[in-house]
Amino acid sequence: MTTLTTQMSFLLLLLLSIFTFHKTMSTTDHAIVSCNEKDREILLIFKEGINDSYGRISTWTTENNCCAWEGIHCDNITGRVTRLELSNNFEEEQPKYLKELQLRGCKLNNFILNPSIKYMNLSSLITLNLSFNNFTSHSPHSFFNLTKDITYLDLSDSNIQGEIPSSLLSLRNLRHLDLSYNKLQGSIPDEIGQLAHIQKLYLSSNNFSGEISKITFSKLNRLNSLDLSSSNVVFQFDFDWVPPFQLSSLVLSQTNQGPNFPSWIYTQKSLEYFDLSSSGISLVDRNKFSSVIQGISILYLSNNSISVDISNLTLRGIYLELDHNNFTGKLPIISPMARFVDLSYNSFSGSIPNTWNNLKELSYINLWSNRLSGEVSMDLSSSSLDYINLGKNDFFGTIPINLTQNLQVIILRAIKFEGNIPSQLFNLSYLYHLDLAHNKLSGSIPKCVNNLTHMVTFNVKSRCMGVVFELFTKGQDYYMYTIGPDRRTIDLSSNNFSGDLPSELFELVQVQTLNLSHNDFTGTIPKTIGGMKNMESLDLSSNKLYGEIPQSMILLNFLEYLNLSNNNLKGKIPIGSQLQSFNASSYIENPNLCGAPLNNCTTKEESPKTATPSRENEDDDSIKESLYLGMGVGFAVGFWGICGSLFLIRKWRHAYFQFVDGLGDKLYVTLMVKLNSFHRN
Repeated sequence: MTTLTTQMSFLLLLLLSIFTFHKTMSTTDHAIVSCNEKDREILLIFKEGINDSYGRISTWTTENNCCAWEGIHCDNITGRVTRLELSNNFEEEQPKYLKELQLRGCKLNNFILNPSIKYMNLSSLITLNLSFNNFTSHSPHSFFNLTKDITYLDLSDSNIQGEIPSSLLSLRNLRHLDLSYNKLQGSIPDEIGQLAHIQKLYLSSNNFSGEISKITFSKLNRLNSLDLSSSNVVFQFDFDWVPPFQLSSLVLSQTNQGPNFPSWIYTQKSLEYFDLSSSGISLVDRNKFSSVIQGISILYLSNNSISVDISNLTLRGIYLELDHNNFTGKLPIISPMARFVDLSYNSFSGSIPNTWNNLKELSYINLWSNRLSGEVSMDLSSSSLDYINLGKNDFFGTIPINLTQNLQVIILRAIKFEGNIPSQLFNLSYLYHLDLAHNKLSGSIPKCVNNLTHMVTFNVKSRCMGVVFELFTKGQDYYMYTIGPDRRTIDLSSNNFSGDLPSELFELVQVQTLNLSHNDFTGTIPKTIGGMKNMESLDLSSNKLYGEIPQSMILLNFLEYLNLSNNNLKGKIPIGSQLQSFNASSYIENPNLCGAPLNNCTTKEESPKTATPSRENEDDDSIKESLYLGMGVGFAVGFWGICGSLFLIRKWRHAYFQFVDGLGDKLYVTLMVKLNSFHRN
């Protein structure tokens, strides 16, 4: 039977191997792979522009799988077209007048052209996109001689090195030139100023050096978009220079512009997109500055030192990033169309304007670290808010309850809020980050805490991308960039919360950071904590928790930070590689707690007097003493109540001894009868 079973298993294995081999061999046949629909459409459009008099690409029809077409090679898994082999397929006397060539992200690695390219006339090319490739060779000067009439040229993010070729600057019909995110060196040539038709010029994120002056832009009167960000060039513009253009988009982030705001920018009245972040600006002309920024739709001024009162402004921007400056005065009026507002790390004061109640489109608001005060009376119930950060201000009162159901991130840290946590806060099914630390909140945690669905179920769909904020976890604070819904956090530390830890809290099994430290929580740590297997940082220190550490905590395999210190925990620390990996500081100030990494439990048991009794133990001892004392008194009273009467009353004493003698006689007679019966049997 065993032999038969073995033979059958071997036969099944052999059949499976043959089937797998057949599948593998089948995938090598490009006709089997399903062609990508988008690639097929592009190839058919390409075919229409080719004079194929000899029918060499006659297989390119809609009836056939494009991966089976002549000269087409597809990826065996994705079905995307990876290579075209059409060399020598077309007649030399039939030149092709190609007008548009899109080769974005095609893994090209050099500018050397195949000899067969001579049959294609690139002099009529209007659009050329070679972006997101990886050119390992310098661009030859002769390359751009092939494209005299080109108007659109995109070579961004393609690892291009060396200086800007002079032949490129002879393309006088250029309207769009993008050389950003490469490794171009040297100075930006003044010849760019001769491209009189240029409208969009992007030169950011290269290794340019030297100076740039008004000569470079002297004839660019059609320019409307300019990006020179992340550049080491020195900007040498006269204070009274007036450019010949009016820009709609200007990006000068991470350039050395300061300390004065560039005066020529004050002349730009049509700006819709403006990025001057991280550029060392500290001094501005208040009136001119206000006139420029208040009408810009997308405004980035982050990480400067601008100190000016803008409280009288109405900012019409949709995206406003003015963080990490020194703006003063009250908060400005914000457009009802605003979606993203970051005014953090400034010196704004006063309360939140009533006009902010009308921000129905707002999805992100960050006021962290200002000098704002007053009660927060914003009605956010009908907004599109995903993220709110009001932390590190002087607000007071209670947590606002008019909150939209869309909220994903709530940071109300380091304010002066009082009262209980409103239960409405735990009905936000998309919430994945809740920080109420360092307030004056009190009461217990509502049992409806497990309504935070996104912290219970892994596959809950998120409404938006991750955001950037300061995350406090693992006993320290640090910046985390682009934190998304897969990072779940609850921080209620440094408040006045009390009561037992609700078991519902530990049903939030997707939480990675939980901080309840520095409160007045009592009771035991629920055994269900072992189900929070994604936990990375747990801080329950400085509370009044008692009892033993649950054995289930050894299941928290991802735990990187643990602090249970300064409680009334007792017993032996559960043995498991995770809990023993922390040092003693994670467990100290729990007098009756023992086991590695603390002292050995045997030592604790042999010398119990060395341990300072906790308040809970003192209470237990006093209860036991009272119980024993009561039992002793009761026994004494009962004993002397009966026995004393026997000794003091003669009649009772005689009756007692007569009862005992009679009971003894009856027991003796009964015993003898049973023994005789046993012997007879």
